[in-house]
Amino acid sequence: MLISVMRKVAFCAGHRLMHHEGKCANVHGHNYVVEFHVTGSEVDSLGRVVDFSVLNRLFKGWIDDNWDHGCLVWDEDHAVLSALRQIEPHRVFVLPYNPTAENIARYLLLEIGPQLLEQIPGYELQLTKVVVWETENSSATVSVASTIEIHDASNEARLLTQ
Repeated sequence: MLISVMRKVAFCAGHRLMHHEGKCANVHGHNYVVEFHVTGSEVDSLGRVVDFSVLNRLFKGWIDDNWDHGCLVWDEDHAVLSALRQIEPHRVFVLPYNPTAENIARYLLLEIGPQLLEQIPGYELQLTKVVVWETENSSATVSVASTIEIHDASNEARLLTQ
């Protein structure tokens, strides 16, 4: 059995989308909300996949330390990188791709989440989905396929991918 829990984290950050055909080509900011969906196959002695405060400490802690009130910039955006590095103080986080909501979710799911979950001893957890809300009406979701074993009426096991 797979059990998922979700923790939301809010932060404020600026970005711009290189090569965007509209006003998002300008540096601007958002009040982001990120949903971190964590899945495990077992619960602890209290019946939890993991305590929500642990997820908050790890995910919110990382975002507060790296992204909150900063600027997310594509490593190919030399103009913005150069300009921001001349401003003190500044917080710039360089991403390997354009900082769209989709790419922010992908980065958190594939790069950051697994590193953070490794810090929780005694639990086998996987970050299976990240939803990035760029506005209250617009979000992007990135998830990994989970494979679970189910048994049909003939008791033959087959794999189902979610």
